[in-house]
Amino acid sequence: MKRNTDVLIIGGGPAGIVCALTARWNYPEKKILLMRDVEQGVIPCGIPYMISSLEKPEQNAASYSSLEKQGVDLVVERAVRIDRKTKTVHTESGNDYLYEKLVLALGSTPILPPVSGIEKKGVYPIKKDLGYLTKMVEDIKKCRKILVLGGGFIGVEFADELSRIKGLEVVVVEMLPHLLANSFDPEFSKLVEEKLRSQGVRILTNTRVEEILGDEKVQKARLSNGDEMDIDRVILGIGAKPNTKLATDAGLELGRGKGIWVDEYMRTTDPDIFAIGDCAGKREFFTRKDAPILLASIATAEARVAGANLYQLKVLRENKGTIGIFSTYVGGLVLGSAGMTENTAKREGFDVISGKAEVVDKHPSKLPGAQKVLIKLVFSKESQALLGGQVAGGMSCGELINTIGIAIQKRFTITELETFQMATHPYLTPPPTMYPLVLAAQNAAKSR
Repeated sequence: MKRNTDVLIIGGGPAGIVCALTARWNYPEKKILLMRDVEQGVIPCGIPYMISSLEKPEQNAASYSSLEKQGVDLVVERAVRIDRKTKTVHTESGNDYLYEKLVLALGSTPILPPVSGIEKKGVYPIKKDLGYLTKMVEDIKKCRKILVLGGGFIGVEFADELSRIKGLEVVVVEMLPHLLANSFDPEFSKLVEEKLRSQGVRILTNTRVEEILGDEKVQKARLSNGDEMDIDRVILGIGAKPNTKLATDAGLELGRGKGIWVDEYMRTTDPDIFAIGDCAGKREFFTRKDAPILLASIATAEARVAGANLYQLKVLRENKGTIGIFSTYVGGLVLGSAGMTENTAKREGFDVISGKAEVVDKHPSKLPGAQKVLIKLVFSKESQALLGGQVAGGMSCGELINTIGIAIQKRFTITELETFQMATHPYLTPPPTMYPLVLAAQNAAKSR
């Protein structure tokens, strides 16, 4: 079967969905078709919460109803080859789809560490497929001791959720000195470690898994310190890598970070093919180095740029690089990170100054639900520009880190943050006399 469309989007994750909707709003006369390779996708960031927080795994299912309402055609097909000369995508089932503009929203694939025995039954990489994840959750709830391999965001959030299952022993193994070490300085990582340990999670840092032992099923793990640990399930939480095979087979170039090379408007080396989301290359905001920042929030921002600019440049991209802005929730503790940590900035050659503040997020502090907020801001000593920030505390930190993110993007200086104008309310914010962004900037100013 041959089918013609104006815009063909391959990928049914957040990037693909947002790109399709943006394209519909900007080009209402065009035929738009979205192709996904799983019957039912999921909300990626919600995957850990399928373990305990959600009553049923299907409550984390992705919704495609907004696409149908906007007249976007949907098909479940696996694309296997792109013929750029004829502008045709060939699928596994033998169907052909002809396009004017093609958008690759191929997502990412789980990183499989070079560990002997990783293929054994009971080892679970994280896949964005509802059927697969539903079976994984059902199986995990039958086990007694589970090893979470990796102490990044995936590993930490899974450990938090798994710790709520009565009778389940949870162990996190991380090769770096601290959990979340790529996104937080040690004083913030330690807060996460303390929280998880208080929930009964065992944490082994500076440690690697050398081998997974057992006949066909997982039975033990051999660690880099020589110890062997009895386990019966493994979660692979060491991250993901760009899914680029379809693109490279079509002759599209990759960047140094192994994502598909794109320009500022998400165009690949073929002007009629765009790439967005996890499969597309990223360049770090300050250094312009390739950066593996795989986030749904970044993916949807890229999707809006691509969807608007498919046929003409309508949206000019002011943000010339990717800022990693992360947030997580662990046992009631909210943490956020934006831009560079102090350690990262120093490794990149910046002479930095930092400022800290600790306040209560309501005023007066005795109001119900008031929680402490810890904030750290990192500045370039020479230019005084904000390079990064980290926060920890209650729910208000979820948006506080976004404020820090836009301040980085707009290159705010210490002085601009010292004179920051804000709205305050007793139930909603710290007092205007103790606003955390201002206090941290003032603290940094002492080192100028």
